[in-house]
Amino acid sequence: MEKTTFKGSVMLNPVPVVMVSSKDKEGKSNVFTVAWIGTICSKPPMLSISIRPERASYKTIEDTKEFIVNIPSSKQVYETDFCGVRSATQIDKIKEMNFTMKSGSIVNVDYINECPINIECKVTQIIKLGCHDLFLAEVVQTHIDSSLINETGKICFDQANLLSYCHGEYYPITKNPVGKFGFSVVKNKELKKTYTEKYSDKKENTQKTSGKKESSKKKSSKSSEKIKQNSNKK
Repeated sequence: MEKTTFKGSVMLNPVPVVMVSSKDKEGKSNVFTVAWIGTICSKPPMLSISIRPERASYKTIEDTKEFIVNIPSSKQVYETDFCGVRSATQIDKIKEMNFTMKSGSIVNVDYINECPINIECKVTQIIKLGCHDLFLAEVVQTHIDSSLINETGKICFDQANLLSYCHGEYYPITKNPVGKFGFSVVKNKELKKTYTEKYSDKKENTQKTSGKKESSKKKSSKSSEKIKQNSNKK
């Protein structure tokens, strides 16, 4: 695999994309889009979001130390993008997007009911970095669309049609897994056979598809070369 080197740049892709809601001390709510978000601890459950100081919600979250992460489905890609490019100083995004806002259970912030997953958070620390500041927060409550929970109590995130963000564009998350945590080291023979049958076919199909694309590129390249040669002969 041939590599091209770039100067220092965060090329971590894809990443989650969420809408963060907040409410100031006067009771005014706002929603803005965040892609710099991640899990940072399991016990206690914590996540982080990075916010530019000039964002309208920065001061609100800094003051109240509370926010809610609203995870959208692919059906809400328009709303997600809109809330990331329009400012609360210009427009009431909640009203414009016709969001149904519900009161949080623990934090004094409203969440977007249309989003399948809502995570209530309390800020524990703010770290000044550069163009963005890092907000560390503890997760104090989570709301999940009941239709995503199966009869055994498992949360089927794969059925939520979630979004990812990659280099300026939004992509739906596929429902077809290519592996499972720990499947590469499982020792039970029957389970190993099941995993091999379930995931190897997808790997082979991926390789075949990749091979076809590469073959197509080579053919295209050869055709271009022939055209150039014929052109030079003329």
